[in-house]
Amino acid sequence: MDYPASVEYLYSLGNEVKTIKLGLERIEALLEKLGRPQDCCPVVHVAGTNGKGSVCAMIEAGLREAGYRTGFYTSPHLVSPVERIRVDNRMVTEEEFARAFAVVHECAEGMIARGELDGHPTYFETVTAMGFWLFREKKVERMVVEVGLGGRLDATNVVRPELSVITPVDWDHQQYLGDTIEKIAREKAGIIKPGRPVVLGPQRAEARGVFVAEDLEDVTSWEIEGLEESVEGCRYVARKGETRLEVDCPLAGEHQVGNSLTAAVALWKLGLRPEQIRAGIARTQWPGRLERVRRRPDVYLDGAHNIEAARAMRRFVEKHMAGREVWLVFGVMRDKDVKEITEILFPLAARVILTQAGQARALEVETLAGLAPEGARRTKSVAEAVALVREAPAEAVVLITGSLFVVGEARGLLQ
Repeated sequence: MDYPASVEYLYSLGNEVKTIKLGLERIEALLEKLGRPQDCCPVVHVAGTNGKGSVCAMIEAGLREAGYRTGFYTSPHLVSPVERIRVDNRMVTEEEFARAFAVVHECAEGMIARGELDGHPTYFETVTAMGFWLFREKKVERMVVEVGLGGRLDATNVVRPELSVITPVDWDHQQYLGDTIEKIAREKAGIIKPGRPVVLGPQRAEARGVFVAEDLEDVTSWEIEGLEESVEGCRYVARKGETRLEVDCPLAGEHQVGNSLTAAVALWKLGLRPEQIRAGIARTQWPGRLERVRRRPDVYLDGAHNIEAARAMRRFVEKHMAGREVWLVFGVMRDKDVKEITEILFPLAARVILTQAGQARALEVETLAGLAPEGARRTKSVAEAVALVREAPAEAVVLITGSLFVVGEARGLLQ
């Protein structure tokens, strides 16, 4: 199959969250038949509710700075599925993506015919196997792998990590992971492997006690000195005993202080020198997370798709945008904590523009309007909402948020 056909087939497998199959039996059997490509090199495995993508991006940048050829697997994508599989932080080509799909699909079909699989791997299982296969083909030297959902039963949890990292755990996907923070944390803790080191990011009190490892490095045991935080990122020194790490993080938002510290400590555990850690994190790029894509007016994209992410965006606006008129473009998926997220974000805005992504899971604008302030504009598509943004005055701030699917569509239009 060519690239369009391979993507069409992947989408035919169903939405990757709605049709998720938690469990490792199918992905383990498939990867065994492919020769266990996930074992081709050391792996950093990252789970958590918030910040795991940012932390992955910073760890990957640090490893690249240290001279390693990196494989970076992440989800979801913003615009194109090829974003999920990167080598040296470059997206694989459409041709490479299609070739990997053909290999994995043919292997799966053969196993189904022989009764070795109970059905075709899901969208996420298929792309995960494709990523590992491509990383082996490309001879990467270090992999950074982001968990898709949870941890214990996530398809990525077939790796034998050199290092596991847990970013902050909060409310998300309760229908799959549990109805308490402790239950959600236990699912995330499933990526911890005996005898392998773990870096633990800042955690809620309810979650902290769940994480147990023989070699656990809690970033809250590090002291932060000289913190400077601005609309462009943050800078500080982290100290523990005789160890001193200078951190220059180019990602916006005070939550990136904890994320960058988690990444810096992870890179330190991996044996990188302090100067490599600083230079690597300083070159990090992570689209769609408080990313400014236009000026006059300032237009920010941010996938604030859960309660804590929405709070982080609100803190950023209140700290750095005080006194400026805020326009909010908002669309969200049906399975999110919509009422709570809108209660956090809508009061920030002088103008609210409601929209929905071209996704089956998207909450309809008419339903969302019941939570919106009087006078909120309703649009039928992200393209229509982005067109309305052009009416914003040059001094205003435009926030496009609520879902990474909305952010992805908007980013393609704005760039």
